[in-house]
Amino acid sequence: MLNFLATLDRRWVFLVMFLAVSTAILAEVRFPEKVSPMVRDVYEEIEELPEGSNVLLAYDYDPASEGELQPMASAFTRHCAKRKHKLYFMTLWPLGVPMIQRSIGILDEEFPEYEYGEDYVNLGFRTGQEGVIKLVTTDMKLIYANDVAGTNLDKIPMTQDLKNIQKMDLIVNVSAGTPGTKEWVQYAATPYDIKMVAGTTGVGAPPLYPYIPRQLTGLLGAIKAAAEYEEAMAEGYPDLANNPKTQEAKRRMGPQLIAHVLMLLLIVVGNVIYFGQRGPKVSQ
Repeated sequence: MLNFLATLDRRWVFLVMFLAVSTAILAEVRFPEKVSPMVRDVYEEIEELPEGSNVLLAYDYDPASEGELQPMASAFTRHCAKRKHKLYFMTLWPLGVPMIQRSIGILDEEFPEYEYGEDYVNLGFRTGQEGVIKLVTTDMKLIYANDVAGTNLDKIPMTQDLKNIQKMDLIVNVSAGTPGTKEWVQYAATPYDIKMVAGTTGVGAPPLYPYIPRQLTGLLGAIKAAAEYEEAMAEGYPDLANNPKTQEAKRRMGPQLIAHVLMLLLIVVGNVIYFGQRGPKVSQ
């Protein structure tokens, strides 16, 4: 048996992995999630804001990171809308505008009471990286004269009297890199004492941990944290529990878990083969 496994064509391993993952995807396998303390802190920060608070949603990522970050951006948007907060969307990334549109699509579909200009506004993208943050914290209209559709901000009720973001009740940032969470912490949250939570890719999370909990209340790291956030949302808002659109991160975690378990099993089998073929040592 060991010789058979040792000489097995590796393409069979690839086939088994393909079948395991594809079956989990097609069956939309989901596993229960336990909400970690840090994810709970992020959830509570939004939950405890008074209804109708001003929230800046800075979505700084592009399609390359959409698979990992869109579920948490969707969850943030949905949670803020559940709390009836006033939402200000913007991005520091050129390809971030379509990502914002995906979240706005949630408002259009699930929250028809939300009216553009009264309850949410899309400021879109401006070039300048962290320079944009420095301007929106002092005089926003120096760089944002109009919204993403070209409408003058002075004609939009939510932005008529908005000088800068210093009066925002919370900054929510979803970031795939630079500029992103680090820059928002350094140039907005810290100097102006604005509360902030964030979500980022798995590789981008560790460098941000030193900012927690003083400059960042909490951080969602990768798709696992997004799935936990969806679980917290389902606990707080039972009507979301059976809505498949609110379980996107959970759906993506299923195939990942199955793939990781299979990889561990293959490692164990590989070691059994290796040590089994060595046999006992012969004394000289």
